[in-house]
Amino acid sequence: MNTDNLVQNMIQAAKLNVDFYNAVEHDESKTSEALQVVIIAAIASAIGNGLGGIFAGGFTAGVMAAFFGLLWVLVGYYLWSYLTYYIGVKLFQGEADVGEVLRTFGYAQSPRVLGILGFIPCIGWAISFGASIWALVASIVAIREAMDFDTGKAVLTTFIAWLIVTVIFMTLGMLFGIGVIGTSALMGS
Repeated sequence: MNTDNLVQNMIQAAKLNVDFYNAVEHDESKTSEALQVVIIAAIASAIGNGLGGIFAGGFTAGVMAAFFGLLWVLVGYYLWSYLTYYIGVKLFQGEADVGEVLRTFGYAQSPRVLGILGFIPCIGWAISFGASIWALVASIVAIREAMDFDTGKAVLTTFIAWLIVTVIFMTLGMLFGIGVIGTSALMGS
């Protein structure tokens, strides 16, 4: 793996370089590199969440925050990519295959590496939030280029898929939270 090339590609993706996204869309050799970007972003997010959790609530809170940070980025990537593909092609007549969406969408997650700074008191949350918004904007550019349609359709496609993923994750979070509370009550903690 050429890390210099990977970093340069992540920078191009974060800069919202349309030519870069068009090249990635058609370059099947970039599929595994796009997944590496997602994994790097997930690990960075997990570290930031974990350290923030340790500082705020102790070791167990940190481990849980790291785990769910990692899970959110990895599972969210696939779920959001496939939903975006389905919505874009079926609802808005986009022209892409799943690989094109996975590649462009994977690179669009590049700004999420800033999530590693999420542990910084007072401003870490703002950095993580800003990185998420930046990745969302990059995702819109990526999907617009992958689907070969206008920005309005890209915004709608991305937003609808994001909303569905968010509802799914919030629902799972509530169910898990209730499960943790119930388990704690049963164990007397």
